[in-house]
Amino acid sequence: MNRFIPSPGHEAAKSIVTALREAGYAAYFAGGCVRDLLLGVAAKDFDVATSATPGVVMGLFAKTFSVGAHFGVVLVALEVGEDKIVTEVATFRHDGVYSDGRRPDAVRFSTDAREDVVRRDFTINGMLLDPELYEASEDVGAAVLDYVGGREDLAAGVVRAIGEPARRFEEDKLRMLRAVRFAARLGFAVEAETAAAIRAKAAEIGQVSCERIREELTRILTEGGAARGFELLYELGLLQEVLPEVVKLRGVAQPPEFHPEGDVWVHTMLLLAQLPLAPAATTATLAWGALLHDIGKPATFQRAPGDRIRFNGHVEVGVRIAEVVLGRLRFSNEETAQILALVRNHMKFGDVRGMRESTLKRFFRLQNFPEHLALHWLDASSCHADLRLYEFAKERFEAEPAESVRPALLVTGRDLIAAGYRPGVEFKAMLEVAEDAQLEGVVGTTEEALALVQERFGDAGLI
Repeated sequence: MNRFIPSPGHEAAKSIVTALREAGYAAYFAGGCVRDLLLGVAAKDFDVATSATPGVVMGLFAKTFSVGAHFGVVLVALEVGEDKIVTEVATFRHDGVYSDGRRPDAVRFSTDAREDVVRRDFTINGMLLDPELYEASEDVGAAVLDYVGGREDLAAGVVRAIGEPARRFEEDKLRMLRAVRFAARLGFAVEAETAAAIRAKAAEIGQVSCERIREELTRILTEGGAARGFELLYELGLLQEVLPEVVKLRGVAQPPEFHPEGDVWVHTMLLLAQLPLAPAATTATLAWGALLHDIGKPATFQRAPGDRIRFNGHVEVGVRIAEVVLGRLRFSNEETAQILALVRNHMKFGDVRGMRESTLKRFFRLQNFPEHLALHWLDASSCHADLRLYEFAKERFEAEPAESVRPALLVTGRDLIAAGYRPGVEFKAMLEVAEDAQLEGVVGTTEEALALVQERFGDAGLI
């Protein structure tokens, strides 16, 4: 028997189930947490399904939030030890027509658990579980209500739509991307009829909001199995619809002396496959940086004399393409800035050993430099596997005190004005010369730095 993994979320959901049952209502764990418990992995979120209506639920618990009571959804907040846990509690329901391809126009509350389950997306997410029986019994089957064959599909490693696949995807087209996410994360296959329905409806994914598409793609990239996820997106016809720029990576040859692994698509998929091994957390920005780092190569591909392959300017072009992608998917300004910085700077590691001290320290100033390091590790590990530049940069970065990388400036604009220089076009160059010398250790005082500026740019009265 797969034993549950105790957690505050588990305890909160269990106490809600107990309270609902004591009040005379049916209540179970529902959805993804049941799937994860049966797989023996830690569930992130615990949801409860019940025959109690939203009004009853809100009356039973002291602190609740009505986030979708007309759809039967209430959030219940409980304290478990020092943790404050919010659990989604949903009333059994039957859904009406989904005219917007996202939510039902109307719902009818039900007391029948079976009726509630058959409206859900996939069989592996359509099981209910009695937490008390689950903890007490040696027979997992006794604790599970499975009206859709979810346990069988879980054992077989299959993502299968409940009922008629085309209808499930017509109700909520984002489910097509969710099918890919679950298959990728769990290492499952998409069942044949479910896959066929996705291929038939792939072009309709554009009816889903950009924000929802972005969030689902980010989950595919960060929850595990990202490479498998993007292969599936391509195979099912979804990638062309949501990220046509990434499809163009396929078949774009690379110089074999630098990229023995294959074309740009193969290289990028290797990066995604190694995300869990990278020397940094798999954040959304790192994952998207890995996906888009070479996005400019298809547009800049050319064969030079001697049949040599070149991608002149691929970084600059890649930044422009990435900016379009991120804007279309409505990333936040902060995330956009970091992802673009990863794309813009990923090739600079090739020069890291020859950088001047000032240039290297400015490089280290990049926002969240460990993510830049991690992207280079992924990039190098996915082609020639030569990590010497990574090790050099990592060692130097970790050895440099923060005050050495970003010291208090010896010379500011005010210092230049006080020395008699008038603000003008050369001010920026003067300040850079003074700061470079400071970073190089050539000057150590304001007087020395101003003397260097005078030597390079002349006396104040002459400018």
